[in-house]
Amino acid sequence: MAKHSKTASIDKPAVRTRRAYFDCRFGQLHVRTAFPTTGGFDEQVTLFCLHGSEGSSRSFARFLPEIADERSVYAPDLPGCGESDPPPTPAAEHAAAAISDFAGDLRLRQIDVLGVRFGAEVAIALGNARPQLVRRLVLIAVPALGQASPINSKSLVLRNKLDPDRVQRTKSILPNAQFADTSGDAEDLLDAAPQVLAKLIGGFLRGP
Repeated sequence: MAKHSKTASIDKPAVRTRRAYFDCRFGQLHVRTAFPTTGGFDEQVTLFCLHGSEGSSRSFARFLPEIADERSVYAPDLPGCGESDPPPTPAAEHAAAAISDFAGDLRLRQIDVLGVRFGAEVAIALGNARPQLVRRLVLIAVPALGQASPINSKSLVLRNKLDPDRVQRTKSILPNAQFADTSGDAEDLLDAAPQVLAKLIGGFLRGP
C-alpha cells in the first residue's frame, strides 16, 4: 500500500526582527533591528530610523518589517528616551554623536537616515558632523531648524502642510531636497499605513 506524505508549506518570513543594546559615549542604546532573510549585508544601504522627542523606537514597530525587505534597518531609542541611557543634555548634537558612535560600532561606512520631528533635527546634525557617513536623508515633520550648514545629501521631505517660510529654510539647509505631500499626516502613516510609507521611502532610497 503506497504511503502518501503531505509536506506542509511554510512561508519563511521576509524579515527578521529583534532588539539589542549597543554601547555609545553616554552608556547604552536600546535598538530595534530588522533584517532581510539574506542578512542584509549584500543588500541596499543600511537605514537608521530616528524617532521624535516624545517617543521611542516603538513608533517604528509596524514600519520596520515593511522597509527591511531589502536592507538592514536600525531604530534606536535616542539617548534619554525609551530604554537608552541619557546624555548630559537633550541636544540634537548629543543624540547625533551617539548615533555616530553606533554606526562606527557597526563598521558602517555609509547609512541612510529617516528622522521624525526631533529625529529629523538629529539627522541633520549627523549630516553636518559626518557628511561622508550620511548618504540620503528622509525627514518627516521637520521642526523649525536653527543654524545648520548646508547638507548636500539627497533628501526627501515628507509633509502634510508646511508653510512657505519653513520650505525655504529647509531648502537652504538641504539644497538637494525634494518634497512629497502625503494624503495624511506622514508621521501617523508609520503606524496607520506602514506599507504605503515604506513603498514611498524605499523608492527614494533606491533611486539614482
